Amino acid sequence: MLLRRERLPQSGGPDDLIRVRLQLAVSLFLGRCKPMSFRKSVDEKIQEAIARGEFDNLPGKGKPLDLDAYFATPEHLRMGYSILKSADIVPEEIELLRQIESLRKSLESCTTEIEQKALRQQLSDKLTTFNIRMEHNRKKHVTNRRVNV
Repeated sequence: MLLRRERLPQSGGPDDLIRVRLQLAVSLFLGRCKPMSFRKSVDEKIQEAIARGEFDNLPGKGKPLDLDAYFATPEHLRMGYSILKSADIVPEEIELLRQIESLRKSLESCTTEIEQKALRQQLSDKLTTFNIRMEHNRKKHVTNRRVNV
């Protein structure tokens, strides 16, 4: 991707100069980077780790991957949720669902009318919050699809 004199802009304006410098920087960077050597280095590191037994005690070793939850997640959320899951961070919607389920169980087991009324109010609030969030996400997704089309 070397720059040739005939590809340079004729106007010579400041924007053209910036673009040419960026192209030159990219071509120099690509000339220095050796993707195969990087990949080879990564492969070597993985092989060394295997030889040391660093992958022997991983959870789920020898079992097939369960990708049902991954493919059940809407495509536009998969990467973000995957990153959050790896960081042990639960999305707010999931946390709300857990709280709703906990409130339902508490409501089933409570005995006093005052406690039931308080739990029903909390459950109603959580359900409302959850539904508002889901509607907001749905509208946001529909809007993003329209913009990207």
